[in-house]
Amino acid sequence: MPSATEHVVGGIDTHKETHHATVLTVFGRFLADQQFPATGAGHRDLLDWLRSFGTVDAIGVEGTGSYGAALTRLLTSEGERVIEVNRPARAMRRLHGKSDQLDSEQAARSVLAGTATATPKAKSGAVESIRILRVTRSTAVKARTQAMNALHSIIVTAPECLREELRSLKARELINRCSRLRPETSEPATLLSQPDRMLIATTKIALRDLALRWQSLDTDIKRLSSQVADLVEQHAPTLTALHGVGAEIAGQLLITAGDNPERMTTEAAFAKLCGAAPQPASSGKTTGRHRLSRGGDRAANSALYIIAITRMRRHEPTRAYVARRTAEGLSKREILRCLKRFIAREVFAALPRPGTKQSLTAAA
Repeated sequence: MPSATEHVVGGIDTHKETHHATVLTVFGRFLADQQFPATGAGHRDLLDWLRSFGTVDAIGVEGTGSYGAALTRLLTSEGERVIEVNRPARAMRRLHGKSDQLDSEQAARSVLAGTATATPKAKSGAVESIRILRVTRSTAVKARTQAMNALHSIIVTAPECLREELRSLKARELINRCSRLRPETSEPATLLSQPDRMLIATTKIALRDLALRWQSLDTDIKRLSSQVADLVEQHAPTLTALHGVGAEIAGQLLITAGDNPERMTTEAAFAKLCGAAPQPASSGKTTGRHRLSRGGDRAANSALYIIAITRMRRHEPTRAYVARRTAEGLSKREILRCLKRFIAREVFAALPRPGTKQSLTAAA
């Protein structure tokens, strides 16, 4: 066993039911590995086990945003330096195989080698609350769309008396009309001897239930949207004050940055995270060339794109910039790339940070 003063590095491969941990010396010598249950007590035992080998310099955790979120919160609250580790590359897995012990050891070695340096999102503040509400709202929006699509498909094959009445109605009128349908019976099996009446009754039941489901989901979506907007306005008023940034766009950008945006030390790092940093594409005699980035958070990149399009249409300084750059020979695609990079710089400066008075209450 190493001395209590020895410095060590940990690596953790997280799963739904268990976490596998490996501890190495700072010189890369393997010390031990052990599996722990993914519970509060298990997380505490894992931390105590790591500390029993000496002073823990850093802990590489795979899956800090999913199965390792609770563990990451505990480690951070206990003052440990946690590094987010991506899963091993396919080439590495083909060479060395895959197991929980190998993955946890690879996480620790990634920290030692300096290939893993990212600080994980805190997931313990207002931004995490916004993310949870937006995820719930997103699932409700998808379910509402499915209900409307199903309703239209049923109308296409409905009996003539229903199809002619409903096919020309607009969406909201259609929902209201279908929600008021009154089937002849709620037990279609009683009409087995009369197929025509049974088909009309079952179609009305289906249309009414789908319409009521759509109305319920629509009410949920409006409530969730209002809650998200209130949280965003209270947490980041400086961000929503930017031209073209509404509550929905601001919510996505906040989620991308996380509850601890200070983990990104420069606005260039945030731009790269959003996929708005141009990538060098020079080779040989071709120098100074850049191409569009295909990496980063694509949802955040989409948010920057929407802001840029909005400004190109309704923001006079941006319209003047577009006219000038067009005269210089840039294409619309190149201008959009430049605009998104500039907007990423603006957004980074407007992100709320710990210790700053950015809430409406504090500003008042």
